[in-house]
Amino acid sequence: MKELSTSQVSTQVADGNSVDAAILSRFSARAFLNKPVEKSVLEDLLQVAARAPSGTNTQPWKVYVLQGAAKDKLVNEVCDAHNAMAANPALAADYAEEYDYYPSQWVSPYIDRRRECGFGLYGVLGIAKGEKEKMHLQQQKNFRFFGAPVGLIFTIDKVMGRGSLLDYGMFLQSVMVAARARGLHTCPQAAWNNFSKIIYKHVGAGDNEMMVCGMSLGYADEAALVNTFKTTRIDPSTFTHWIE
Repeated sequence: MKELSTSQVSTQVADGNSVDAAILSRFSARAFLNKPVEKSVLEDLLQVAARAPSGTNTQPWKVYVLQGAAKDKLVNEVCDAHNAMAANPALAADYAEEYDYYPSQWVSPYIDRRRECGFGLYGVLGIAKGEKEKMHLQQQKNFRFFGAPVGLIFTIDKVMGRGSLLDYGMFLQSVMVAARARGLHTCPQAAWNNFSKIIYKHVGAGDNEMMVCGMSLGYADEAALVNTFKTTRIDPSTFTHWIE
């Protein structure tokens, strides 16, 4: 990546449509081609994403990039644990998230949107309610990075406050938008959070670190049925309040 030749203040965005297209074409890809991503591309992407804002410039993100045999080893270990939990649900207590990603009690309209998303995805895949084995196998694709050649694990120092997770969200969005600029797709994944103790050992994370999420990254499979699924968005008039 080349540094800007002009100041950030005076830089003009030549093609605003491309910026919008990068944001609007981002979606959670759930099937990827077996096509490698060059390290230089990943380095370039992360350098751009590193410009994400953070409170007092703390930059609280830490990224582990997994490829090849290292990624495959983690995939196998987590899938084994996932299978063991399915056979013995009591094991779920051994794999608890370190922070509450979702609410302990769901209310409308959030539960309605969650259900719409789940039913919509399974509908595209032809998975009917109660087909537990098919649901298990589909969920496990999370832990295979959906076949993506790159798996990203994001952690944060436990000393940081809740606001740093807001900073982290802006960084993650920057990663995903920068990926689109390079013809890549992504899928951010909170599903990995339950298996943090396996992940920490695998990537060499310190005791001071906490899982934020995982992410699949690569070239999306345009022929995959699952990638035709598109989530809805509420109109801005629903969440915007104009105070004049």
